[in-house]
Amino acid sequence: MNDQAPLSETPPAAAPATDGLPLAEVARLADAIRHEIGKAVVGQAETIDHLLIALMARGHVLLEGPPGTAKTFLAQCFAATLGLDFGRIQFTPDLMPGDILGSNLFNFQTSQFTLTRGPIFCDLLLADEINRTPPKTQAALLEAMQERRVTLDGERHALPAHFMVVATQNPIESQGVYPLPEAQLDRFLFKQLVDYPSLEEELGIVARFGANKGAASPADLGIAAVTTPAQLDAAAEAVRGVTLADEVADYIVRLVRATRESADLASGASPRAAVLLAGAARARAALDGRAYVLPDDVKALAASVLRHRLLLSPAAEIEGKQVEALVEDLVAQTEAPR
Repeated sequence: MNDQAPLSETPPAAAPATDGLPLAEVARLADAIRHEIGKAVVGQAETIDHLLIALMARGHVLLEGPPGTAKTFLAQCFAATLGLDFGRIQFTPDLMPGDILGSNLFNFQTSQFTLTRGPIFCDLLLADEINRTPPKTQAALLEAMQERRVTLDGERHALPAHFMVVATQNPIESQGVYPLPEAQLDRFLFKQLVDYPSLEEELGIVARFGANKGAASPADLGIAAVTTPAQLDAAAEAVRGVTLADEVADYIVRLVRATRESADLASGASPRAAVLLAGAARARAALDGRAYVLPDDVKALAASVLRHRLLLSPAAEIEGKQVEALVEDLVAQTEAPR
């Protein structure tokens, strides 16, 4: 465990040195990414922040929201600002695991099998409408998301170091969809809910894009890379150097364990949730230019980390209780360090 750090909101005059980029530079890099995305995407500030945190924490994000709320477009713009290799899979009921991972094809000229790599071999993978494909195909992502490698015909193949999955799903439709199993959901660091824009944001969207003919790509809208893979590596290294005080680590564990003890929940969060929440809190602190995690970092991210890992009990479902409200209650009831 790292040395304890102050828990006040006032940052130290000079942030302690960490490996990788200086924390002030990490915060500046995040601001540059936000600004570049803002050239094309109106609003969605919280979702963009969650994507940045997941990027720095080496996690994956599930975006859930109604059609037309720019989930896919946001992922495209996010990849464009990072200068990473972008891949997209449009999930459909007839999609097979080999369509994602690739396969070994026999070459009659050389009399050897040659690996034909699937779209998963990229830096940032957009899994669009991930709940439209059967569980067998969804499961093709399990090893890739957890271990950043895939196994084809008994041979393991490493994925790029920056491999990240941004998946989307529509919560409205129930026909022709296959809900993600718990094991798949647990691989996502965040489940971020994407809602309709505010009145002012929607007016801005119409004013900016109302006269456009056809769909515009990020490049058409002037989105360019503002960082390099080397800078992202250095920023991630700086995140790992952020201090997590013993009291804050204890708070994270008590909060996660409280989900398993709630009578309203049939299934609580696993130890993996505690580990991921700690890493995400470190990333949030670094993006804010802080060298230490505050309890407020944990509180701000708790819902996004926990909402997809909890199952309501039958009694709670009958009473009409919601996971969101239960997480909010658990955060309020779990004493945070002062």
